[in-house]
Amino acid sequence: MRLLAFLSLLALVLQETGTASLPRKERKRREEQMPREGDSFEVLPLRNDVLNPDNYGEVIDLSNYEELTDYGDQLPEVKMTSLAPATSISPAKSTTAPGTPSSNPTMTRPTTAGLLLSSQPNHGLPTCLVCVCLGSSVYCDDIDLEDIPPLPRRTAYLYARFNRISRIRAEDFKGLTKLKRIDLSNNLISSIDNDAFRLLHALQDLILPENQLEALPVLPSGIEFLDVRLNRLQSSGIQPAAFRAMEKLQFLYLSDNLLDSIPGPLPLSLRSVHLQNNLIETMQRDVFCDPEEHKHTRRQLEDIRLDGNPINLSLFPSAYFCLPRLPIGRFT
Repeated sequence: MRLLAFLSLLALVLQETGTASLPRKERKRREEQMPREGDSFEVLPLRNDVLNPDNYGEVIDLSNYEELTDYGDQLPEVKMTSLAPATSISPAKSTTAPGTPSSNPTMTRPTTAGLLLSSQPNHGLPTCLVCVCLGSSVYCDDIDLEDIPPLPRRTAYLYARFNRISRIRAEDFKGLTKLKRIDLSNNLISSIDNDAFRLLHALQDLILPENQLEALPVLPSGIEFLDVRLNRLQSSGIQPAAFRAMEKLQFLYLSDNLLDSIPGPLPLSLRSVHLQNNLIETMQRDVFCDPEEHKHTRRQLEDIRLDGNPINLSLFPSAYFCLPRLPIGRFT
């Protein structure tokens, strides 16, 4: 019993001696960490790096503040690279020292110039970059074309209105066997090669109003709709019997030209012919009807316009006796 009491006393003495040998700061810290009487919560030990008035100078050392860099209004230098191809940047004369990045690089816009002219005919891809290609239709309206562009072989419908096309060449439509409609309204076309349309056997609609044509080329026999209004077309510019072989022709519009006679004979398939505002003064007996077939009635041709011409229609009654309706024009 005495031995146990002696060992307890010895342990207490050693503890006091060890605490006394600690530095004053450490001893004070341990005393603060010891729970006091009446405390109802556990005191968490504080780490040495917690900010407090005793170690503030140790945690943040302000002795080296002069070494901090003051950028002020200066911005860090950023190296910029261009994603554009090297060929799109033009070298410019620079007055800056070598190695200094240029602040105003000169760049050129990529264009499609040269794509259309440098391609071979009928390849189609360059044309579809400039025009709009939707299936078998090609739309090239109002893009300042001066020539017929190379067209895809599958093209069936071409719209190239409101351009500056002045001539149609024989090779412009070569090999386009599926072409059904050509609309070249509002251009500057003054000449068409004689073979430009001749081999287009699928062609149904040829639309050429508001150009400067004085003559018509050889036309394929399958055309159903021919519009050559508002040109400079003369009677001498239409070949004799030019429309006779066109057995599917239904609509023929030749108004506002310089015609001095009605081009004929006209095919039996014709339903409408517009010749108003020309220079027509006379009419052939067989231009509409067969003078030998007085019993024949040409029922399909119901729309004939000759108003705006100097002709007096009452002088030529035998020319339209076979028609279901009289032509529109002056009868006095």
